[in-house]
Amino acid sequence: MTLKSLFTEHPASVDESYLEHMGAAASFAFWFQLAAIAAIVHAIFPFLFVKTGSQIVTRLHDRMVTNRRRLMGRRTEPSEGLWQAFDSAAL
Repeated sequence: MTLKSLFTEHPASVDESYLEHMGAAASFAFWFQLAAIAAIVHAIFPFLFVKTGSQIVTRLHDRMVTNRRRLMGRRTEPSEGLWQAFDSAAL
């Protein structure tokens, strides 16, 4: 495996360039951080941000799983990417 393929293989598998994938991943990270902050505030003040965290996660799931499967024209199991992430982390 070449150094270049380490950076391009996965983005290509989801039909994105390296920079497109970086932007998408950074966007997800931003929204996950907002969801985490809302959840922490909600833990302390249960009357605030009652649905904010779950709504963000639902939208991100739709963006990542539902819409991507439709755009790629194939059906995958929702957990397929999760196990792939564990496999990659083990390297």
